[in-house]
Amino acid sequence: MERALREKLPGGKFENVPASHTGRMRAIKAKGNKSTERRLRALLAQAGIRGWKLHPEGLPGKPDFLFPEACLAVFVDGCYWHGCPQCGHAPTVNRPYWSAKIAGNAARDQRNAIKLKEAGLRVLRLWEHELVGPSAAECLARIREALGGK
Repeated sequence: MERALREKLPGGKFENVPASHTGRMRAIKAKGNKSTERRLRALLAQAGIRGWKLHPEGLPGKPDFLFPEACLAVFVDGCYWHGCPQCGHAPTVNRPYWSAKIAGNAARDQRNAIKLKEAGLRVLRLWEHELVGPSAAECLARIREALGGK
């Protein structure tokens, strides 16, 4: 854990956290998450959008999808972890720590987007909540537009 984040916790460590909460947080995966990357992967396949690579190696920020021919990196950001303005929130337990953690994630996302643009890639970010219901079609439309209408 980063020192700056540790300083936000009472006594420098997590205390009085329910076991159910700990288990829930431990179960969250960085990739292969059913509610994000897998859902977009299924949408892309159903829409017949091809030419992407899942979790390409060696790129800043580790994009979820890369369309090499179109020089497009696509990220599917979890609303909680990346601070979605629509549905993200700060938890009630250890609020200073988690607020700083989420703000740090958002700042890191911006730094990585700049690095990808400097490397000649365009960046498209989608929110987890956008992959459900009518907004899923809007996500696909945004991807198609970024791919040049394909």
